[in-house]
Amino acid sequence: MEMRRLGADGPRVAPIGLGCSAMSGAYGAADEKESVATIHAAIDAGVTLLDTADFYGMGHNEWLIRQALRAGDREKVVLSVKFGQLTGLDGTFGISDGRPAAVKTFLAYSLQRLGTDHVDIYRPARLDPAVPVEETVGAIAEAVRGGYVRGIGLSEVGPETIRRAHAVHPIADVQIEYSLFSRGAEDGVLETCRELGIGVTAYGVLSRGLLSGSYRPVADATGARSHLPRFQDGNVAANLALVENLRKIAEPRGITVAQLAVAWVLAQGRAGTRPEGDVVALVGARRPRRVADAVAAAGLTLTDEELAAVERAVPRTAVAGERYGAAALAHLDSER
Repeated sequence: MEMRRLGADGPRVAPIGLGCSAMSGAYGAADEKESVATIHAAIDAGVTLLDTADFYGMGHNEWLIRQALRAGDREKVVLSVKFGQLTGLDGTFGISDGRPAAVKTFLAYSLQRLGTDHVDIYRPARLDPAVPVEETVGAIAEAVRGGYVRGIGLSEVGPETIRRAHAVHPIADVQIEYSLFSRGAEDGVLETCRELGIGVTAYGVLSRGLLSGSYRPVADATGARSHLPRFQDGNVAANLALVENLRKIAEPRGITVAQLAVAWVLAQGRAGTRPEGDVVALVGARRPRRVADAVAAAGLTLTDEELAAVERAVPRTAVAGERYGAAALAHLDSER
């Protein structure tokens, strides 16, 4: 896999990253042994970016990664950690905390759970509207100078916030949901990142399974996705019809719908000034087979005709429902 650099002087990573949230209950129970096997499969396949957060499974995810890393693996991987998302006793998410003192506390606990002396990229999960982003980034910059953090990232923020943060300390990458079903990143975020030399890590590239080509709504009627607008009655059938349009493009090529969706995201990264691309796709696998499928997608090159066919198959305005409910969208600086 051709490597891509995050930021002007940030780490070089494979174009496919492993999103680890599903290993800690984000979409139902996960088998720990299989999760560890998935992390091993990813590293062995050349995946270098592992994305986690201190609130995934209330710290479980960081602990799991620590258990999974074998001798020599820490030097091979780039650990990207999100912080600041406050969580209630019932598991529901609340506001984000970006206060400098809280940043340092969150980081200290993450280093302990991960069993490492530094994280490679540290980022607030969401913008804290009560704390200027300059203060939050400034606190992480202090950790950079102390050797506890190697690079600073952002998540789900808009162009103005990106510029303000980058003026305090160079930003390695901005993490944002980006897929054929979620194209808000094209409304200024991609352009701003390219102007400033910042990488983009795209999560949700399979739209939480909708673009997997195998999603069945009956099996998920009461699952973790059921509260998301795109999975609700009246929307899910229309969205799955778009998936079938993609299947007509994927099957003649001998690939899956999921591989086509991942390859499309990576192709958007080649629209910038870097020949190797400036977008990394995070795939939320929790089984080794999913990693193999995603890595294979990184080797695909879609022709101009195929890219045009994909655009016709899934027009941006055809997707039914927002990616989050109204309350969650209100917390996203990237949506303002």
